[in-house]
Amino acid sequence: MSRRGRADEVLVRRIFEEHGAALLAYASRLTGDRVRGETVARQALLAAWRDPTVLDGPARARLFAIVRDLAGAPGVAGASGDAMALLGAMETLEPEHREVLRELYFQGRDVAEAAESLGVPAGQVKARSYHALRRLREVVAG
Repeated sequence: MSRRGRADEVLVRRIFEEHGAALLAYASRLTGDRVRGETVARQALLAAWRDPTVLDGPARARLFAIVRDLAGAPGVAGASGDAMALLGAMETLEPEHREVLRELYFQGRDVAEAAESLGVPAGQVKARSYHALRRLREVVAG
């Protein structure tokens, strides 16, 4: 796995672990609706994933500013184009790549736990994760 691939994986995991719950709570409060809040929080996390420079400086403050802006943006109440693009991109992945991302990012497992759950070596989890994230970035970027 390349250095960039490892950095992308670490970035996505770190953003979600450190800021996901707080962003969701804040977005839900701003929008007055948990479902709309989830959409806004996903959009903010996706923005940080797409452009890591968003996290330059005080990352938490920048993410909360993005949430605030998105919560006030027209059209946020409906389906998020970015979130929908990401979900659609997930469906283009090979099943084993999709499974790895689900284990790591949706189930919150580390590499060793995902490897055990999937019955594959940790190195294979890392490789699949790298390829899956690279493919997602290509599909979402268009």
